[in-house]
This record gives sequence, C-alpha cells and structure tokens, in this order.
Amino acid sequence: MPRRSYDHYCTVSRALDIVGDRWNLLVVRELCSGPRRYSDLFADLPGISTDVLAARLKDLERDGILTKRRVGPRAGTALYELTEAGTALRPVLDSLSVWGSAQLGERRATDAVRAHWFALPLGHAVAGLLPLGTATVHIGDTVFHYEITESGITHHDGPAEHADLELRLDLTEATEIATGTRALTAALEDPVG
Repeated sequence: MPRRSYDHYCTVSRALDIVGDRWNLLVVRELCSGPRRYSDLFADLPGISTDVLAARLKDLERDGILTKRRVGPRAGTALYELTEAGTALRPVLDSLSVWGSAQLGERRATDAVRAHWFALPLGHAVAGLLPLGTATVHIGDTVFHYEITESGITHHDGPAEHADLELRLDLTEATEIATGTRALTAALEDPVG
C-alpha cells in the first residue's frame, strides 16, 4: 500500500507523513523505555487492533523509526526497539506530554490507564528535584527509572542499579503530579506505603 502524504513541501508535513498516522506516536511512546515484544505492545495499547498494530510496526520499521530483531529459542520472538531516529522523537513526546497535561482532565470510566504512561510527564517533576542523576519511580507494581543528564531525560524499564532518588507513588499521586495539581515534594513528605 503506498504511503499517504500531505504533499506539502514543509518540514512539519514531512514529519507527519511518517509519524502522523493514528497510533504511531503511541507505539513510539511504548518503546521509549526499552524494547518490547508484540504482545507487550498489544497489551499496553488498548483499543488497537492486531491488524493496525502490525501495519504500524511495519510502517515504522520501513521508515527507520524502529527495528525488529528476533530473540529467544530458535529466534521465535520478535523484539521491537527504537532506532536513533525513533529515539530522536523523545522531545516531541515530551512536548506533547507537557501540552497534554492541561488537557487530561478527569479520568472517564472508559479511559484505559497504565502506570508507565506517566513516565513522560513525571520526568519533568523528577528533573526539577534532581537536575542530574538517576531516580527510580514505583507506581503500584510498575517500576521505571530516569537518567537525567546534561543532554536531557530518558526513562527505562525497571529500577536503577544505583538510584540517587527513589519515589513510591500511587496512581492518584502520579496523576496529580503529572497535571501539576500536586507538587512532587508533597509526595516526598507524605510517602505511600
């Protein structure tokens, strides 16, 4: 199937030709913290059909945003991960996350939620407390960590080997911090569990 294009000689439209299809940036969001299997992506993208996910992965691989490699016994499992070009989309997701925090509003009964979806908006709050270093964040059973360097913030699955800061939040606190209705320092003063 030929790629759809805006056919505008414009940097924004060229970028949207590649990542503007529905679900593409959410696939990138899922891969920001590390490689994922197809089944992991499908589980953490509620509402996507298997056909659409397969098509988006194929398109993003063709466009150099992600790679697929085979792992496991007899190389039967595919693992998807971002390329350098895909990783370069992190600032775009960060900006969308900042802008989207004001749009989040109250959670609707039909809204799916995954704790790791808060990694992007929480990163700015963590970097405000820890300008350089490593921080581990627990939200319920979900654990991820940040590496904050002079060149920016990245997040990764699992705890940091040696964290400078460790946070334990519940989903309500993570939401409040992400939307700016609660300061991260308040969560430090009133730890969960």
